[in-house]
Amino acid sequence: MNLRSGLLRFLCLVTNGTQRHQEIPVLRDHIEKQNNGNNSSQKHLYVYDKAVTGFVWWDRQKRHANHMISMLKENSIATLVESIPFDSLHEINTGVEAYSVYENKGIKFNVVDYRDPETGKLHRFVTTLPMTINPGTIAMLYFKRWTIEKTFNNTKSNFKETKAWSSNTRSLENQMRLTAMSYNLMRVFEEISKTQQPELIHPSDKKYSEALEIRQQQAQKRDRFVNPLFFQARISRISSYTIRAVQNAIITGMSLQCFMSSLVARLVLPPQLIGEH
Repeated sequence: MNLRSGLLRFLCLVTNGTQRHQEIPVLRDHIEKQNNGNNSSQKHLYVYDKAVTGFVWWDRQKRHANHMISMLKENSIATLVESIPFDSLHEINTGVEAYSVYENKGIKFNVVDYRDPETGKLHRFVTTLPMTINPGTIAMLYFKRWTIEKTFNNTKSNFKETKAWSSNTRSLENQMRLTAMSYNLMRVFEEISKTQQPELIHPSDKKYSEALEIRQQQAQKRDRFVNPLFFQARISRISSYTIRAVQNAIITGMSLQCFMSSLVARLVLPPQLIGEH
């Protein structure tokens, strides 16, 4: 999933439906093949869970402009090298307690110590990005991984893609491509509908804002607060209404104009939030 656009693309298979491989070797093989391709000079940032951490391999990937953000494993053995200066007063760095260079077996990488201002829980993120990147940006990018879980929910619950079509590799690849294409079309329809009435918002965005407001009020009772970056625009889960509307438009032969009008008609006024962010 592209965390900038919210769009999907088929990456690579980790199973043929019967035999499953470990994800990380498959991902690394994909990246190595990509390095040998025509677009090897293009920059890539992989935001992945802590299983992806392999300091020696990722250090080699920097020469191909491949970088990663992950969660630092609890049992990671690393030595503090130096602190990295950052603007602790900037909103984007809210919750960041430290930004440092660590070393493991001669390989240097950066670590962000982020304490969630809402819960007080400490998170430690590791990255191979250059130290010029704001540490708060690194923390927020990792939290954006939750968007991927919402996408899986769309494909499983709404698209009913819970089983493989075949054990044939080509069939599985086509299934993934068609699933991604279908999802991307739904995403484009919903995002375009939001731009038709800029003063209105999608019902799911209103629900999210109201939930954040409740969290903010509860946090303030504990002398805490929700990170203000969570109140900014986000990639939301595609609503079930949008998906059903597309299905009905296909079945009934509804025109694209009428279909888009039905999506715009769903937009609502934003909530009147009273909390301070």
